[in-house]
Amino acid sequence: MSSHEHRFRLFSSVEFEGQLYMTPHNFIESVTMSEPRSTRAWRSLTKQELEKTLSDTPPVWRGTSKLFRNLRERGIIAYTEYLFLLCILTKPHAGFKIAFNMFDADGNQMVDKREFLVLQEIFRKKNEKRGRKGDVDKSAQLSMQLYGYHVAPINSVLKKDSEEFVARSYWDILRRCASQALFSDLAERTDENIMTDTTLLVHFFGKKGKAELTFDDFYRFMDNIQTEMLEIEFLNYSKGMTTISEEDFARILLRFTNVENINAYLENIHHCIPDDKGITFDEFRSFFQFLNNLEDFAIAMQMYNFAARSIGQDEFARAVFVATGLKLTRHLVNTIFKIFDVDHDDQLSYKEFIGIMKDRLHRGARGYKSEERFTSFRSCLRKELASR
Repeated sequence: MSSHEHRFRLFSSVEFEGQLYMTPHNFIESVTMSEPRSTRAWRSLTKQELEKTLSDTPPVWRGTSKLFRNLRERGIIAYTEYLFLLCILTKPHAGFKIAFNMFDADGNQMVDKREFLVLQEIFRKKNEKRGRKGDVDKSAQLSMQLYGYHVAPINSVLKKDSEEFVARSYWDILRRCASQALFSDLAERTDENIMTDTTLLVHFFGKKGKAELTFDDFYRFMDNIQTEMLEIEFLNYSKGMTTISEEDFARILLRFTNVENINAYLENIHHCIPDDKGITFDEFRSFFQFLNNLEDFAIAMQMYNFAARSIGQDEFARAVFVATGLKLTRHLVNTIFKIFDVDHDDQLSYKEFIGIMKDRLHRGARGYKSEERFTSFRSCLRKELASR
């Protein structure tokens, strides 16, 4: 299995017609914890139970940054939607405007359910390209558990019933042809009639699946889910206060990375920031918004490398602003430097910082670091002892 597949199976808790699903609460745990709080057999849902569960899903225009926390166990998230949500959490907002326009195959500034299902097919195909080694039957069984089907019936999502596309300009014609070239092969396996309705589909397109999604609603959803997951992480450490300590900020940054000796970084905080001023939620959020633009920031930082200039705090803050438009507070920048300035020369170790933060972006999808592997081993050991 890929690391994404492994993590989805590890945290999912429900099953419907042979396909595995996460609940909203499962998804929260998967992006904020190393492993589930409890392991139990997958709970099977009947059709009536699923319909009752989905009836609690609010429409997208009533969006809130507490959607997943409010729903908790009352919802289901498919594997392809899990990949989609992870992408939302780790990508810059600007890229989604481009993606939205590409999925808007008929150019009406809205995306309907059939157009949106192409997105899921893209994530599925991208995942399958990585390939799975091992037993063919087990691979087929895993595919069935994750996607619910092997090969779906052919049905084009680009063609509207008794509708023809009226080109408004040369650019519309070019865009229409590009959309057909991009999505014609993906549409072959996409059929909304055989898809199980999920929390996300009902949230976006209503219980009957006839509503259409505007970019404003989609952008608000994207901003809300990013805020919600950051609030959960922040509140886990703030204990009701308005700030978290610089040490806790370092712990959060270094989670889900391959850093072997976290204590060395924490020691930097103890020695270099003796007075605990704290990190506010606004500072916390602005840092992770910057992190989602890490690739653009890396390009800006390379300019300093090419010019053989050292990377001090002022250069770092300027590169962040140029690449992302975000102004990080001086205290936040200073804290970042103190965490990663291992040799205490007040210069950023560029390669180390970029590498560690890229790991952090994937939130555990690249595998577990040493501390988490040891935790998993201890869990297995406890289960083995309990069974004897």
